[in-house]
Amino acid sequence: MGGGTQVSTSTTEPWEQQIPYLTAGFKAAKDLFNKGVPEYYPGETLAGFDPAQTAAHKATLGYAMGPRPAAQQAGAERQLLDTYGLAKNLGRMGGAAAQRGLQLQGPLSQGQYSRLTPYSHQQYNDLLAGNVRTGAGTPYGAMENALTQGVIGNLQKNVLPGIRHQQIMYQPGGSSAGAQEQNKAVTEATAAGLTKPLAQMYSDAYQTAQGMRMPAATMGLGAQQFGMNYGLQGQQLAQGAGQLGLGAVGRYPGVMNAPLSMYGAIGDVGAQRRAMTQAAMDADMARYNYQANAPTNALRNYMAMVTGDYGSTGTQTSPGKSGMDQLGQAIGIASSLFRMSDSRMKENIEFDGTWKGHNVYTYNFKGSNTRSRGVMAQEIEITRPDAVVEIEGIKHVNYGVL
Repeated sequence: MGGGTQVSTSTTEPWEQQIPYLTAGFKAAKDLFNKGVPEYYPGETLAGFDPAQTAAHKATLGYAMGPRPAAQQAGAERQLLDTYGLAKNLGRMGGAAAQRGLQLQGPLSQGQYSRLTPYSHQQYNDLLAGNVRTGAGTPYGAMENALTQGVIGNLQKNVLPGIRHQQIMYQPGGSSAGAQEQNKAVTEATAAGLTKPLAQMYSDAYQTAQGMRMPAATMGLGAQQFGMNYGLQGQQLAQGAGQLGLGAVGRYPGVMNAPLSMYGAIGDVGAQRRAMTQAAMDADMARYNYQANAPTNALRNYMAMVTGDYGSTGTQTSPGKSGMDQLGQAIGIASSLFRMSDSRMKENIEFDGTWKGHNVYTYNFKGSNTRSRGVMAQEIEITRPDAVVEIEGIKHVNYGVL
């Protein structure tokens, strides 16, 4: 059995509740499109150099290209040469002192020790030996002469004249007894005025000389140790002078770069202030862009919330078929009018409200990550069995009937 040409048309529309919202959304989109894109931010977008940075740049160039670095370099070089000259002289002094210290190491002779003291060789030997020198030219010789002259003067002025007076009065013409008396008087006067004081003086001098022996030896050893230590200090002085010269060389770059460091600090302050100015500009641009694009973003969010099938219309023209073919075509058309809504084919099902008294859910079909929204055929089958059909064991819902 044949047939003519057959035209079939299928149409789906948005849900009734969606239509007002979609209409408002499309109108707002058209208005935004006609308005055009927002204007670019009208203010400054790049912060210029801060005044502190400009001053630092100017000062740096002025210093680097001005007369100060050349004068400072010349002064530093003169100071460097003077420092090396001082180090050289101190090194010589230290070398001489060190040489002297080396020469004083080890035991020395009495003559060498005496040269380390304020005494002559003979005087230092007498001190070490405890000798007491008397006679002319010594303090003890002078004291002996003074005592002798005192004793003789006393005999001549007092003792002997008295003895002669007594002899004249009682023994005219003299006698041997008178001579004996005179000799006795001389002996007693000499013993009392000269012998005893001299003996005491020499005894004291001997004791003093013995007590000076150990201090004299200590003096020599101390002078030797001082000379050796002076030599060691001289070596240290020479080393310190060398370090002083090297230290002067190391300080030269720091002296030259000191002004640049200060200018760099000024530039850093300017850089921080410039960064704050740029941050304020960026914040203003972000605020402006947010406000300028706020209507578009709001519409985008609005349309994202009005989800679902907006509807479509399809037309199919085919040649006529036999009765059996027409029956199959009818089944195909029926299939195109129904949407698969079998809950057994869905997963991740979540309740999403109601529509025309029917429960509506969001879900995705098994094997697909695309989220969809619709009813469950098993629930519709209870209230509207006329809207449900089973094709090859899977339940479908005719939303047009609902």
